[in-house]
Amino acid sequence: MTTPTDTPSTARIRHRDGRRVRPTGGQTRVLPAPSPAQLCEQLPLTYHAAHTVMTARHDIVRVLDGRDDRLLAIVGPCSVHDRTAALDYASRLRDAAAGLADDLLVVMRVYVEKPRSCLGWPGLVGDPGLDGGADLGRGLAEARSLMLDIAESGLPVACEWVNPATPAYLSDVVAWGSVGARTAASQVHRDLASGLPMPVGVKNGTDGSVQVAVDAVRAAAAPHTFLGASGAGAVSVLRTSGNPDCHVVLRGGADGPNYGAAHVRRAAELLSGAGLPARVLVDASHGNSGKQHERQRVVADDLAVRVADGDTTVRGVLLESFLVPGRQDPGSRPLVHGQSVTDACVGWSGTAQLLRELAGAARARRHARCPRPRLDAVDPDSVALGAVPLMERT
Repeated sequence: MTTPTDTPSTARIRHRDGRRVRPTGGQTRVLPAPSPAQLCEQLPLTYHAAHTVMTARHDIVRVLDGRDDRLLAIVGPCSVHDRTAALDYASRLRDAAAGLADDLLVVMRVYVEKPRSCLGWPGLVGDPGLDGGADLGRGLAEARSLMLDIAESGLPVACEWVNPATPAYLSDVVAWGSVGARTAASQVHRDLASGLPMPVGVKNGTDGSVQVAVDAVRAAAAPHTFLGASGAGAVSVLRTSGNPDCHVVLRGGADGPNYGAAHVRRAAELLSGAGLPARVLVDASHGNSGKQHERQRVVADDLAVRVADGDTTVRGVLLESFLVPGRQDPGSRPLVHGQSVTDACVGWSGTAQLLRELAGAARARRHARCPRPRLDAVDPDSVALGAVPLMERT
């Protein structure tokens, strides 16, 4: 990498005692990469995929605002690493989602970048071969191709934005985005979220702080100006409009879980106090499950009971789920088909059951708030008017 500090003349710089000044810190190599425009031209967004993305974004915002009384369910692997397994899972989830569509709005987690507390596999974009090869050009292409295929099938896609450059390659295929616990306080990610063309969930901090997520939502709602890359790949000044569709995701933290009714109520109060809509999702994994995948059921069951009792504060749930329960090391050979290589996940059979329970809870809440009359107890001439659903979906 050529920078202002390592031009050819730099090698001749000497310390006052005559010794050559040695380089300090890290060094960077610059490698070629396709521009966002080039990759999007190579793998274009089709009409059917665009329809999936745009209608899902619209419906997600309606759920967040309470105009659609379904629950939002963002479900899928902690991270995707294998195209075949991801498409197998997507096919099953799509069919399940179709059967539960009256009560759940299902979006598949297709997380292709992984923030690490220290070191570890960086995700499909950073290491598509799981071999340390770091072929980001291949990783971006594989990630976009996979997302396109899933969206083309009619199932919307969600992902977490880690590297601020990645959305230029993938954001047109994503219906819901996330800013993670490690980056909720990052000004770069708040700037980024302010211009993303989708609803964005901001997780509470790893220490459990919900205030940092509320501050991020407030910051992302405002316009920002910052340096970034254009579609052609050139460094440009980016000016954003502000994103009014950001919201808080409770994921627990170092101080324990925060999915309880009191925690959710407190998060809603913090949002309202900041002049923001009280829109809250709950992540059943991470700190809320103590990273024990079986305990996601405990969280989901608790939420289902509250929703069925009429609670409207929680607008949706996040679940980490794959075909095979548990996890495996990314260096394992052979890899188990459909098992996570990052955080442990609930298996498919458990996932299907949890989705049915959450759908039942949403249905019970709707019926409790707006019971339908018995047809034999109503004047036949008035049946056409019937009982109008509390929140009609369009």
